[in-house]
Parts: sequence; structure tokens; C-alpha cells
Amino acid sequence: MQIYFLCTGNSCRSQMAEGFARALHPAWRVASAGLEQHGLNPLATQVMAEAGIDISRQTSTLIDPAFLAGCDLVVTLCGDARDRCPVVPGVARLHWPLPDPAQATGDQAARLTVFRQVRDEIRRRVSALA
Repeated sequence: MQIYFLCTGNSCRSQMAEGFARALHPAWRVASAGLEQHGLNPLATQVMAEAGIDISRQTSTLIDPAFLAGCDLVVTLCGDARDRCPVVPGVARLHWPLPDPAQATGDQAARLTVFRQVRDEIRRRVSALA
């Protein structure tokens, strides 16, 4: 299976989904991308490391039309990506409307709590894809 996880900035949610998919489904061809490049969020890297998954070498990238065209499944993780992602005939699409942890407010502990909640929901959903 070839799967693409898409978000607006490819900094948090799609990066975490890519990390879980690679770890949980090693036979899949997996990538993540965004409509824009916002860079990998360090809190996403931190909470994924807590879950035993290293995403520190992943990079924020733009959507690759060739990879997209070869996908079996595209998962959008925000409404912006859902609405603006190119549609490819024959490619299945799912939308996971998850909150953007990068928008979390408060002190570091409060922000990490939001990142962990989103991470755990992504793990649950990626596990269910099998």
C-alpha cells in the first residue's frame, strides 16, 4: 500500500502519522507532505520520541504530484488540506479532522498535553488502517 498523509504545513499531524505508519506498517510506502512547508515542529518530535518513534530525520515537504498519483490512499489531517489537496481519480481519500497541536496555548506542559492527545489519536487511527 502507498499512503500519503497531508496537512497544511507538514509540521505536526502529518509528520506524526507518517512516523506511526512507518513503524506500525513497515511494508507500506509512506510519506507526508503539505500545501506549504512550515518545518518539523520540535514538540511533535518530542512526543513521538516518548512513544518510541524517531521522526527527527523527517522533513517538511510539499506535495509531490508523482507520489500522490501512485497512492492507494490519501489521508488529510486538516480541513485546509482536505479542501485544497489535488484530487486524483482512483485514489481513495480519508479525512481525519484533528485539532492542530501547534495552535495549543498555555505553558509548555499544557501544549505538550495537546500534542500527546493528538499523537495518541493519530496512533489509534493509523493502527486501524490495517
